[in-house]
Amino acid sequence: MNLNLPKIDLQMTRLLSGTFRSIKHPSSVSTKPKGPSRSSSSSSSSPLKLSRSSPSASASAISRTRSEPNTDDSRTWCVYLILSTSPPIKTYVGVTNDFHRRLRQHNGELNGGAKASRAGRPWLCACLVQGFKDRSEACVFESKWKSFSRKLPRRRSCGDMEKQAEGVSQLLLQHRQMALDRVKGVLDCSLLEINWKLNLT
Repeated sequence: MNLNLPKIDLQMTRLLSGTFRSIKHPSSVSTKPKGPSRSSSSSSSSPLKLSRSSPSASASAISRTRSEPNTDDSRTWCVYLILSTSPPIKTYVGVTNDFHRRLRQHNGELNGGAKASRAGRPWLCACLVQGFKDRSEACVFESKWKSFSRKLPRRRSCGDMEKQAEGVSQLLLQHRQMALDRVKGVLDCSLLEINWKLNLT
């Protein structure tokens, strides 16, 4: 199409724009820069396809974000500490909104357990921390607990093998408890329920 045409008068343009929707009034074109108006009119078919598909995509994204706060319930999100019962004896700290299902995953009964928990099965629940506002708050707590655990010096048990295995378990739990006490010093834990399931002494 030859673009070097004489100017079409206003009345003729209005008549054509009423018949062919792709032609715009000069008044609407003058409010926008010439570059974008040309590109939008020349590629009007492809943006229409995008605009038809994008509302459904954005609606599903909005519905997902709106449904997420319902799962971020203070009764469900918790930080947990589990202890392995076979060598290598170790502990693991994690976050979940379904602890019983997560423990089964760690023990290999369900798919999805962390790689770090494959050795040492079966795992026992050592401590549950509940009362978090949402997943984000629980993750901050988990991160602090792990960080203080890494920074604290570790003590080693000595003696025969049976006592040593039992001693390692106790030392690991005491180590995690000391780290948890440090977390209490930097975060407001007044609304949290900390429930130790295993004896620390």
